[in-house]
Amino acid sequence: MFPLWPTAASTMSDRVDALYIFLIAVTSAVTLMVLVLILVFIFKYRHTRHPVAEQVVGSLPLELTWSIVPFVIFVIFFAWGARIYVAEATPPKNSLEIYVIAKQWMWKLQHQNGVREINTLHVPMDRDVRLTMISQDVIHSFWIPEFRVKADVLPGRYTTIWFRANKTGTYHIHCAEYCGTLHSDMGGQVIVMTPNEYNHWLSGGGEMGSFAETGQKLFQSLGCTNCHRFDTQGRGPNLVGVYGKPVLLTDGRSVIADDAYVRESILNPGAKIVAGFRPIMPSFQGVLTEDQLLSVIAYIKSLAVSEQREPVSNRPPVPERSSGVEVQ
Repeated sequence: MFPLWPTAASTMSDRVDALYIFLIAVTSAVTLMVLVLILVFIFKYRHTRHPVAEQVVGSLPLELTWSIVPFVIFVIFFAWGARIYVAEATPPKNSLEIYVIAKQWMWKLQHQNGVREINTLHVPMDRDVRLTMISQDVIHSFWIPEFRVKADVLPGRYTTIWFRANKTGTYHIHCAEYCGTLHSDMGGQVIVMTPNEYNHWLSGGGEMGSFAETGQKLFQSLGCTNCHRFDTQGRGPNLVGVYGKPVLLTDGRSVIADDAYVRESILNPGAKIVAGFRPIMPSFQGVLTEDQLLSVIAYIKSLAVSEQREPVSNRPPVPERSSGVEVQ
């Protein structure tokens, strides 16, 4: 039998489906009521019975009814939908983080331990999964119908979605935004596995090291450690413990050092200058790919929770200091 909608395979699916069914039920009931009233009025006020139109006096109770009842129904729509929207827009803490890069016409996916996938995403069942997404070229849209999650993937900006799959199996990934001549071919699959199967699968990859380790190598190879030392003597801010915390800027504003802030500080370091530092950092626009940017961000993020500290350089302090969460 042809299903009315895709299989529900996540914890959010039933909530979305319930709202969707409610919307269909209400609109169907209103449509049926209007149709019945039209037929009744056609029969009751037909020309043979009422050849001359009569003035109908307004009814305050009737007008209040057709104003208040729809208002209440729309408020229910809004409140119900807003709760689901907030839940879908707020990934739980300690979610499994996976990075997604959209490119004409493929999905590139990166796990924290370094495992990379193309157009296929392996995830464990009954585990919150957060996807941090960005596009290398045009606007795409990452959509998994069975999980009832969909979000635009934009160039130059991170977007996130999360889900918790509750059924093992293989589910489809679609691009829901026209992105070029091969848009229809830009698909993939999500493979939901038991936790043991997922851990076994995950242990078979990552030969290149974790995402944070890759970022650390880039951080060092680009000479970022020359300024961003692990003491107070660097020309750039000490990045240990910075991620996720408020950062005071020279203009008096305070911003949270999240993924978007770190990315902007790497590509456009003069946009937000940290208080006490000078804008001497060069831009890495066009130097780092989106994959490399994400790996550097993962490394900086790891410094917020790592207890290890790199040895302090013996280089003498330099009085000139630099700006932002910088990578030079």
